[in-house]
Amino acid sequence: MVHRRWFPAAEDLEASGEAQELLHARAAASARAGFGRSVFVRGVVEVSNFCRENCHYCGMRRDNRTLGRYRATHDALAELLVHHRPASITDINIQAGEDPVAAREVVLPLVRTLRRETPLGISVCLGTLSADITDALSEAGASTYIIKFELADPERYRALQAPGTLEERVAHIRWLAERGWKVSSGFICGLPGMDADAALGNFRLAESLPLIGCSVSPFVPGESTPLTAAPAAGIGQTLNAMAALRLMRPDWVIPAVSALNIAGPGTGYRRGLATGANLCTINLTPDGERENYLLYRRDRFIMNEERILAAISDEGLEVSKVRLADHLATAAG
Repeated sequence: MVHRRWFPAAEDLEASGEAQELLHARAAASARAGFGRSVFVRGVVEVSNFCRENCHYCGMRRDNRTLGRYRATHDALAELLVHHRPASITDINIQAGEDPVAAREVVLPLVRTLRRETPLGISVCLGTLSADITDALSEAGASTYIIKFELADPERYRALQAPGTLEERVAHIRWLAERGWKVSSGFICGLPGMDADAALGNFRLAESLPLIGCSVSPFVPGESTPLTAAPAAGIGQTLNAMAALRLMRPDWVIPAVSALNIAGPGTGYRRGLATGANLCTINLTPDGERENYLLYRRDRFIMNEERILAAISDEGLEVSKVRLADHLATAAG
C-alpha cells in the first residue's frame, strides 16, 4: 500500500479560531515526534548588500539608489566567528545579496577559515552562482545551500522580477542537490496578488523539490520597493502556512524567521516555535552594516542570543547539542 503524505487544503491555510488552534497543535506535536524538544541554533552574518537582482519585494534590489552598499571584510568576520561567537550556536549561515564578487572574495576565504579553525557547520545563502564558485564553496567546507524559490506562480514570479525565471530557479535548486549540496528553500506568504490556489502552489512546488528544509516568510512591504504601499501578510496566515509545512514534511528543518516579529509584534516569533519550527538564527552582522541589509526595513528587530534563548525556553524547548550539519548528514545517510 502506498501512503500519501498529508497535503494542506485551502481551509487549512485560512484556518482561524478552534480550527487554527488544532492545526498548530498538530504541527507542534509532529515536530516534537520527529525532533524531540530540541531546536537548532545557528548564527548568520550578512556579508554584502550588493545585488544584481531587482526583486520588487526586497529593499536591496539593484534599482534602490538610496541604499549605502557594503561588503564586509574577511578578517573582521573571521575574528568575530572564530573568537567571539555566541556559545549557543553550532552552525553559521553566510548570507548576501546576489553578489558574485562577495561570494568569491569574502565568503570563500571565510568558509576556508571557519572550516580550519572552528567546528561550525556552514551553510551559504548567495543566490545563483556559477559552477566554479559553487563547487569551490563546497570543497572549502560549506555543506548546505539556502536558495528560496519565493513563489510558485511563474507569471507572478516574472511580474515581481524575482531572480531569473521560476523555471531557472527550480532547475538550479535541483542542480545544487545533484551536486551534493543539502538544499533548503522557502517561499513568501501573503504576497500581493496571490490567491488560495497560488498559496497551495507553493506547497506543491516545495514538495516536488529535493529539499532538507523550507521556510515561510511573511510578506512585509519593504522600504524603497514598488510594494511599499501593499498590505502586509497577517501573522495568522503565516503561522498556518508554517504549520501546514510541518505536517506535510515532519522531517524537514523549518526555521522561525525574524520577520515573524514584524508580522506579529511581541509574540510572533514564539508562535512560530509553537507551530513546528525547529531552527532559530542569531544575527551576528556587525552594527555598522546591519541597518543596510535592507530586506524589509532599516529599523530591524534583531534576534540576538538573549532573545533567541528566551524564546526557546519560554516555549519549553531546548537548544540542540547536535550540529544542524551533522543532523542533515545523518538523515541523508
